[in-house]
Amino acid sequence: MAPPVCLRCGDALAAAPGPGFSALCRACRLAPPPFVRAVSYGVYQGRMREAIHALKYDRLHPASTGLGRMLAQAMAQLAGEAPEEMLVIPVPLHPSKYAQRGFNQSRSLAAAALGFLRKSHPQWRLTLASSTLLRQRATESQAGLTPRQRRQNVRGAFLVSDPARVTAQHVLIIDDILTTGATARAAAQALVEAGAASVWVATLARAQRVERLGSTSFYRDMEEEDPLAGASAADPYVAGFSTRSLSTDRSALEEASF
Repeated sequence: MAPPVCLRCGDALAAAPGPGFSALCRACRLAPPPFVRAVSYGVYQGRMREAIHALKYDRLHPASTGLGRMLAQAMAQLAGEAPEEMLVIPVPLHPSKYAQRGFNQSRSLAAAALGFLRKSHPQWRLTLASSTLLRQRATESQAGLTPRQRRQNVRGAFLVSDPARVTAQHVLIIDDILTTGATARAAAQALVEAGAASVWVATLARAQRVERLGSTSFYRDMEEEDPLAGASAADPYVAGFSTRSLSTDRSALEEASF
């Protein structure tokens, strides 16, 4: 049986349903996020993690097809609950990061997902608005940062390019991974302050929180920005990743059904 998750952000709940059980995690109870609800397709681990890495770091663009299908399924969780007409806004990259990577994986995933949703949910009027939200300053990679450092890292990082575009509009933010929710909160806050009627969030994967006895919890997304940077070929993960035939994996990633 899957563990219970927060109805607001989708994080795993430490306590099982019972007397005094809350359907919200501690973070959402103490500091309600500016978005209505966040949903994801699966946990950021195993083959999901490898597939996201293949898209982001190896630029295996065909992977966006299979991953986009999964993202569409995550977005479909909101059908019937979220408004019927929404702007779909991928989390933007800073221009310097975009120049380095050459593409925005969140936009690629969003575009692919919308292609599937137009067929499965034709009544849902979703409009891709990629240039509406900007990342106005470069930020560190969130990977490896503590929850507090993540919040500080993205505070004030986003800017709405044309507030009139989002005024009184319902918005669906798209990203590849949601960990502590710091990025989603910061992006949603900028949209709400610009006049958005409501903000929702959908991601491909949700980082899994791990509890350590006698210490604070952490999330399984501690990889470096480039998983091959600064690592030796003897590293088990690097060895497996670098020797894998990406051409062989191409069709599997396009069909991705894990």
